[in-house]
Amino acid sequence: MEQEKQIPSKNEVVKKQTKKYPFWLGGVAASIAVCFTHPLDLAKVRLQNSPAKISTAKLLRNTFVNEGVRGLYIGISASILRQMTYSLTRFAAYEELKTFVSHHTDPSQPTSIWTKISVASLAGAAGGVAGNPADVILVRMTSDLFRAPSQKFQYKGAINGLMRAYREEGAHVLFRGITPNVVRAMLMNSSQLASYDFFKETLQNTGLFAPGSLIQYLASSLLAGTVATTITSPADVIRSRVMNARGTDSGIPQLLKAMRIEGPMFMFRGWVPSWIRLAPNTVILLTVLEKLRETVDWVRGT
Repeated sequence: MEQEKQIPSKNEVVKKQTKKYPFWLGGVAASIAVCFTHPLDLAKVRLQNSPAKISTAKLLRNTFVNEGVRGLYIGISASILRQMTYSLTRFAAYEELKTFVSHHTDPSQPTSIWTKISVASLAGAAGGVAGNPADVILVRMTSDLFRAPSQKFQYKGAINGLMRAYREEGAHVLFRGITPNVVRAMLMNSSQLASYDFFKETLQNTGLFAPGSLIQYLASSLLAGTVATTITSPADVIRSRVMNARGTDSGIPQLLKAMRIEGPMFMFRGWVPSWIRLAPNTVILLTVLEKLRETVDWVRGT
């Protein structure tokens, strides 16, 4: 008599479907991606803090002519530190929260878009808090060009910047702009991840794209990058200006002052370099992350 097959429990199903990867994979993937896109991030921050209107191409050209290739990578140490705090935390938190949700829902049912948005928002908030100190240093290093000689920060690197900011201005300065930064992180994580899943599924359902094809991947990333850039732009601009300020200016006074002098469209200053940066960054980041996961599976023999 054949042995009766046992139906696996819900927890066993979840366990089989869920793979645990090292928590730092997201941070490493993001650090690799930012090495390719940092010049565009530098252009974005400088445009957001520039007193004069200038095109992205002209700004990058002027930077290259006046400062050389090294000028395009000013602040790269702070950018990598940001990815190893902000991105590492948001990816790790996102995976943990997804696992938690999967243990409390029917694993045979697809996760709703609202659940994805909620989980991504919480993970983004955690990342925003963790990455705020590095963000402050990054903004200051990349926008030092527009300061008067006596007002320049002149940080030698990310660690030097953290130590000097703490010593000269106090620990609180490392969390300057944390409100718009956390809001931006929540908006970025939720809009980027949720819209990416939506566009990926929609494009696949058209029958024009093979599942997992490079074209589908690129198109979904570009569309998701457009949505995320637009939604996060206002918080991104305010965050950048507050972090770059000296004194006690907070987000609201900065917002009201800029609205009065520049008009509401100031909130979308730097949108083009933000979009140009975010689209390839998303593609590189996710591709590298998948390859890192494949490497982990290979090492494990799974």
